[in-house]
Amino acid sequence: MYLSDYESMEMVLGGLGVAVYIIAMVISLAVSVLTIIALWKLFVKAGQPGWASIIPVYNCCCLADIGFGNKWLGLLSLIPGAGGIFMMIVWFLVAKNFGKGTGFSICTVLFTPICLMILAFGSSEYVG
Repeated sequence: MYLSDYESMEMVLGGLGVAVYIIAMVISLAVSVLTIIALWKLFVKAGQPGWASIIPVYNCCCLADIGFGNKWLGLLSLIPGAGGIFMMIVWFLVAKNFGKGTGFSICTVLFTPICLMILAFGSSEYVG
């Protein structure tokens, strides 16, 4: 049995799609692991327990404590829609509290994983 050109091309593209998907998943997993490690280190730098970075709701409360100085404000992140805007403000304030300027703070909102790694592994210190 011979495959037509269409069928063989379909098999090649299908295999290529699977390969691209696997590569994207590996990159996504690597970025996720690096972000978790960076968030842990950032929490320790700010005087919070490192393990708090992996507890879903509690980490928002600790981030609010780092940004605003009040853990209870972290519960605002649970409000649908407004929670995303609130977390943008929190990330902006977290960068400011680590002594970064407005430009870096805006980049932290837009490119959180990258700037998080810069804050965690760089020489910046928490000034509260």
